[in-house]
Amino acid sequence: MNHPDYKLNLQSPGTPRGVSSVVGPNAVGASPGDKKSKNKSMRGKKKSIFETYMSKEDVSEGLKKGTLIQGVLRINPKKFHEAFIPSPDGDRDIFIDGVVARNRALNGDLVVVKLLPEDQWKPRITLSLPGVLGLQGVKPENNDKETEATNETDISEECCGHHLLQKSPKGWNGPDVIIEAQFDDSDSEDRHGNTSGLVDGMKKLSVCTPDKGKEDSSAPVMKDENTPKSQDTRALSEKSLQKSAKVVYILEKKHSRAATGILKLLADKNSDLFKKYALFSPSDHRVPRIYVPLKDCPQDFMTRPKDYANTLFICRIIDWKEDCNFALGQLAKSLGQAGEIEPETEGILTEYGVDFSDFSSEVLECLPQSLPWTIPPEEVGKRRDLRKDCIFTIDPSTARDLDDALSCRQLTDGTFEVGVHIADVSYFVPEGSSLDKVAAERATSVYLVQKVVPMLPRLLCEELCSLNPMTDKLTFSVIWKLTPEGKLKLAFTLDHETGLPQGCHIYEYRDSNKLVEEFMLLANMAVAHKIFRTFPEQALLRRHPPPQTKMLSDLVEFCDQMGLPMDVSSAGALNKSLTNTFGDDKYSLARKEVLTNMYSRPMQMALYFCSGMLQDQAQFRHYALNVPLYTHFTSPIRRFADVIVHRLLAAALGYSEQPDVEPDALQKQADHCNDRRMASKRVQELSIGLFFSVLVKESGPLESEAMVMGVLNQAFDVLVLRFGVQKRIYCNALALRSYHFQKVGKKPELTLVWEPDDLEEEPTQQVITIFSLVDVVLQAEATALKYSAILKRPGPEHSLGLEKESDEEPED
Repeated sequence: MNHPDYKLNLQSPGTPRGVSSVVGPNAVGASPGDKKSKNKSMRGKKKSIFETYMSKEDVSEGLKKGTLIQGVLRINPKKFHEAFIPSPDGDRDIFIDGVVARNRALNGDLVVVKLLPEDQWKPRITLSLPGVLGLQGVKPENNDKETEATNETDISEECCGHHLLQKSPKGWNGPDVIIEAQFDDSDSEDRHGNTSGLVDGMKKLSVCTPDKGKEDSSAPVMKDENTPKSQDTRALSEKSLQKSAKVVYILEKKHSRAATGILKLLADKNSDLFKKYALFSPSDHRVPRIYVPLKDCPQDFMTRPKDYANTLFICRIIDWKEDCNFALGQLAKSLGQAGEIEPETEGILTEYGVDFSDFSSEVLECLPQSLPWTIPPEEVGKRRDLRKDCIFTIDPSTARDLDDALSCRQLTDGTFEVGVHIADVSYFVPEGSSLDKVAAERATSVYLVQKVVPMLPRLLCEELCSLNPMTDKLTFSVIWKLTPEGKLKLAFTLDHETGLPQGCHIYEYRDSNKLVEEFMLLANMAVAHKIFRTFPEQALLRRHPPPQTKMLSDLVEFCDQMGLPMDVSSAGALNKSLTNTFGDDKYSLARKEVLTNMYSRPMQMALYFCSGMLQDQAQFRHYALNVPLYTHFTSPIRRFADVIVHRLLAAALGYSEQPDVEPDALQKQADHCNDRRMASKRVQELSIGLFFSVLVKESGPLESEAMVMGVLNQAFDVLVLRFGVQKRIYCNALALRSYHFQKVGKKPELTLVWEPDDLEEEPTQQVITIFSLVDVVLQAEATALKYSAILKRPGPEHSLGLEKESDEEPED
C-alpha cells in the first residue's frame, strides 16, 4: 500500500478557495475604490477606511510575544457590526466593534487581533435570564461606514439555538445585548451526522429558521405610560468592561467568499459608478455588499431590474480595497427564484463551500471496474475470518450505506463476546490517489433533508463497502468479552412528485438506536487507546474542551434562583440533574427541553487534533463523554477522519507499515476536517430551516403550544414544542393595550394587557415569565422563507375582571 503524506493542497494564507490571490484589472475591471480609479465621488476627501494589514513577520513576532491574539472570527448574524473571537484565557470573548475594526475579515476566518487600549473597551452586561443566559452586552459605537450605508431593518435573524436580540429601539439607552454562545458539538451520535446531545432521550433542536426582526425602531420602550424609565435598565447587571480589539491580519480566509443574494441598481443614477456596476445584496448580512460589473449581469438588467427582484444569484468576492466600503465581486451563477427549494439549496451548498459536483472519471477509475467484486484470496489470508459468526446490522429499511454491524455470542464460561464491525473503506481508497484527494477535500458527507452530498462515490458507499446481508465484506472489528451484567430531530414527509414538504414529525430515538450508539462509542474509545499507544505523536484523536466557565456559572446561578439546583461538575452529573429534576408530565418534559437547550450553549466544539501537537494530555479529554481518549472510527463512509484512523489502526495491527506523516501535517488535516464538519452541520441546519419555512408557507398557519425560555423588556423567546423551533415574539406585534416589564426578585416578568375584542369587555391580562406555557401560531411572511410566531390571545379566564365576584346568577 502507498503511504499518505497527509498534506492538503491548501491555498496560501489569505486566499479564499477557488479565488486567485491576485486579481488584475483585466478580470472584472478596476475596483470602485481603487486609488487609481477616476471615480473621485466614491472617495472624496476620505483616506483609507481600513487599516493596512501587518506584515507576516510582525504578526509572527507579535503572536510569540503575546501582544497579538489569534482566533476564529464569529460575527453576530443579527447585528453584523458585532463580532468576537475566543479569549485565550477561556474568559469572556474578545469583542470586535464594527466592520472597520473587523478589517475585511468574514465569519469563520482565522484572524489575528490587537487589543485596544483599556479606555476603548466596551461595557459588558450579563443578563440572568434563560434564553439570553451567557449572552454578553456591549454598547457599540455607530462609527461604521457600512453600518451607515445599510438599512439594519433588513438584517435577518438566525435562531439555531442562539437568540439574537434586535437593534435597540429609540428610547433604549442601555447597552445592546450580544450572543456569546458556542456550537454544541458533542459526540453522542446516531450514525447520520446528528448529535443527540448530553441528555438521554433529549430532543435535537436542529431546526434553524431565519426570521426578520419585528421590533419597530420608532416604537416606545413601553406602551404603559405609567412605567418609569428606570424600568428599562432593570435587566442589566454585573457591569464591567469587555476586552475589545481590532483585526490586523487574516491568517486564513476560511469563509468561502461566496454568497447568495439579489441584484439592485445603484441608488445614484447620476454617478459614474451607475454606468459600470450593480450592487449585489447578500442574503447573509454578515457578508458585505458587493459591486459587480454590469457586464456580468443579465443583458436586460439595466432596463428591466424589477424582473430580477426575486432572482437568486451567487456572487464571489474577489477583492476588497482599503478605501472602499464595499467589496468587488463577480457574479458566478443565476440560481432561480428566491424561496424555491432547489435554488436555495444550491445557494446554501455554495456559500459553505460544499463540493456537490459529480465525481470525475479519474476518481471513479480508482475503484474496481469488474463487478460484482470479490475479496482476493490473498487478502482473506491476511485477516481473521468471521463469516461463520452471526453478524447483523441495525438500520432502517431505507438505509443504503451500511458501514457498521454488530455481533454477540455467548461463550462456554457464561461471558459474551460482543463485536463492532466497521466497513474497511481505506482498502478501496489508496493513499495519494485521486479518490483519496477528493475525499480528503470533501472530508465529510453532507446530509440535507431531500438528499445527501456524499464524501465518496455511490459505488463504494452502497456496494463495495456497504455491509449488505449475505455478502462477504472487508471490515475492521473491535471485539470484547462482557460479563452477563454487562438517544430528537425534525423529520419531514415529502411529496414524491413535487419534493415539497407535506408535514413533519419528531424523530423518535428508540432503544435500538441507544444500543448501537453505546457500542459505537466503546469502539471509538478502544481504537483511540490502541492508536495512541502505538503512535503517541501521530494519533488522530478527538477532544471536547469543558464548557465556558463563566457562562456555565451564570446559568447555574439562575437555576438556583428558580429553585432548580444543578450539578455541573461533569457531563454525567449534568445529565443526571436534568433527568432527576423533572417529572414525566407534559409540563415537566417541556421545562426539561428548555433547560437542556440552555445548557448546550456554554458547551464548546469537539475537535479533531494530532496527539503530537498538544503537550498536556489533560487537554485530550472528551468532556461530554467523560473519557481521557476518544476518536472517530465507526463512520469511514461519511467522515474522512475515520479513514485516517483506519489507516493508523491498520499500521498499529501490523497490517501496513507505519505512517510517514509529520504531526503538523496531520494537524492541518485535522483542522480541515473540523472546518468541513462545522460547515456540514450548518448546511444541514439551514436545509431543515428551508424546508420548515416552505412547510409553514404551504401548510400554515401552524398552531402549537410553546414554552417561554427568555424574557426581555419588549419581547420574549419561546420554544415551539410541536416542532422544536425557537422564535422571538415581539410585544409591538401583538394587539396590546400596554405591556410592562419588571423583575420579581430576580425573576423577569412581562405583563401583557390585551385590547378587548369588545370595548365593553374588560381587558385581558397575561403574565409572561420563564417556563410559561403559551399558544402560538406560526405564519408565513411576504418575504421568501420568512415566518413569524404570533402569540394567541389568552382565554377569558385571564380577564382582569374575572377576579371580581359576579352579581349575576350562573346560567344552567
